[in-house]
Amino acid sequence: MPHVISTINLKGGVGKTTTTVALAEFLSTEFKKRVLVIDLDPQTNLTTALIGEAKWKSLNDKGHTLATLFRDALRPENEPEIFDLKRTLQCWVSPVSEVGRVDLLPSSLDLIEIQEKLGSMSRGPFFSNNPTDLLRRAVKPIMKNYDYVLVDCPPNLGIVTLNGLRISDGYIIPTIPDMLSTYGIPQIQQRVKAFADSVGDDISEIGIVVTKFRKASTVHVNTIRRLEEDPELPVVLSSYIPEANQIAASAEHVKTGTLRQKYGYQGQYSIFRSMAKEFIELVEECA
Repeated sequence: MPHVISTINLKGGVGKTTTTVALAEFLSTEFKKRVLVIDLDPQTNLTTALIGEAKWKSLNDKGHTLATLFRDALRPENEPEIFDLKRTLQCWVSPVSEVGRVDLLPSSLDLIEIQEKLGSMSRGPFFSNNPTDLLRRAVKPIMKNYDYVLVDCPPNLGIVTLNGLRISDGYIIPTIPDMLSTYGIPQIQQRVKAFADSVGDDISEIGIVVTKFRKASTVHVNTIRRLEEDPELPVVLSSYIPEANQIAASAEHVKTGTLRQKYGYQGQYSIFRSMAKEFIELVEECA
């Protein structure tokens, strides 16, 4: 079975999706891993980064996104489920031609409304009477085809995120090294542990990934030091992803030949590769 890792932060705009896409592409290309990416974030940024907006719109119009999976949970019991895993799964999706096996289960903007409706059905702190097992049941037939599954979670701890955590062995927290972006890390730790305990599973703290790092920023340097010295927090990966225009532009679906072309020649490629290597080591330590 694969290593299943969620990416999560309660604050948006911290580089969560960029980190997930880069991990998938580097795991596949540099480390020859078969990777499935599951986009649970209604913003769909990860989906459009990997397949482009036109392809996403076509899939969305046909109902071939994860929104259909969660919409099925809201249907009356006598109505048949319509989620089609085979048609929803998109294979070999990266716009970078050298990238190998990266597959995608795409998200949809419709998840915003669906998530609210699912949340209104909640009972108890972890929606114990609601379908937090929807995703696990849906993807079970294909999990054996991958070495790594990366789950891009919404910036909240609602039922869609809990579906992602339910199938996960561990999680990473991408964050900008400032007060606003790191403030919610202890809450994430507490909630994930409580949820894991409630379902009888272990969900390991893989680590914190520093993003949009500015080495000239005293705030950034001091925040990283605080994170690294706090024994209650997860380990901080030693490769800090810098703030760079080319990294920001990597969220666009643009055809390129190599990862160096996509992420940049001024050290960005090497940093992402080192981050992916350290990620593998930390995941395997927790396995």
